[in-house]
Amino acid sequence: MGRGRSAEYGLCAGTGRGLCGQALKMVVNLSAKQKSRTATMRVFYLVPVIGVLAACDPAIPDSAAGVGFNTPEYQAQREAVLQGQTVTGDPLIPPSAVSSEGLPPLDPSTAAPTATAPLQAPTQTAAYVPQPGDTSDDIARETAAALAAANGNSGVAPVEASPSNPAPALVSNPGISDEQDFQAVASRESIQSDAERIAQNRASYQVVAPTALPQRDTDGSPNVVQYALSTSHPKGTQIYSRAGFNLAAKAQRNCAAFASPDQAQIEFLSNGGPQRDRKGLDPDGDGYACGWDPAPFRRAVQN
Repeated sequence: MGRGRSAEYGLCAGTGRGLCGQALKMVVNLSAKQKSRTATMRVFYLVPVIGVLAACDPAIPDSAAGVGFNTPEYQAQREAVLQGQTVTGDPLIPPSAVSSEGLPPLDPSTAAPTATAPLQAPTQTAAYVPQPGDTSDDIARETAAALAAANGNSGVAPVEASPSNPAPALVSNPGISDEQDFQAVASRESIQSDAERIAQNRASYQVVAPTALPQRDTDGSPNVVQYALSTSHPKGTQIYSRAGFNLAAKAQRNCAAFASPDQAQIEFLSNGGPQRDRKGLDPDGDGYACGWDPAPFRRAVQN
């Protein structure tokens, strides 16, 4: 490969670049012509194949026109039927399309007995066709007559809504209960029987006498409810003296150890409160530890 390319470069160098360039152009043009000829041959072979496939495709019948419904004969027969005329000529279905083969005879031994009711032949009524000279009253009268005739064909009179119509019959309706039925109750109860029943109920009353309230079981800890009712000064009023430095910060740190103000107040009263504040829970000296408020207990007693 190296030698061939070196020889080609040597030829180009020896004969001049003009000759070498022309040779390369001839090679490129020859390749382009071969590609074009190949593409042409492919198209030449594909066109007959496509034609053969198109010829083999079956034709799709046109079903939009229907089956014999747009013929002039059918349209003429249809218009004649609508006008109430007698249809003459060939029927819509040719006799050749109807089979003349009869049904097999029915075996009475295998057939199940069935009860059949006689059928009533419907009354044939001619269709009303408005005429050019008819008025609105004529059309309304003819329409009412046609509706009446149609109702007579079914054998059942139409239902007309009216307040005078009787109530419909109830099917499998249990009705109201016996205790809610006035007639049933009046048949077995009276004023005298009601008075006797009331007297019996009063005689069976039992009056329960009030007794003393039981004592509350305690573990010996102070009762915050009793302490709240024994005081009368509001929260924040100083009653007792407190000595020390930074009492508010100390009380805030110590109150954080309790889950509720009630527990803090019980601990405060258990350790000498309210006169003494050994754990630093009442910095303002009102006798209430950690913001405990006796006002809700006082309001409960007043209500």
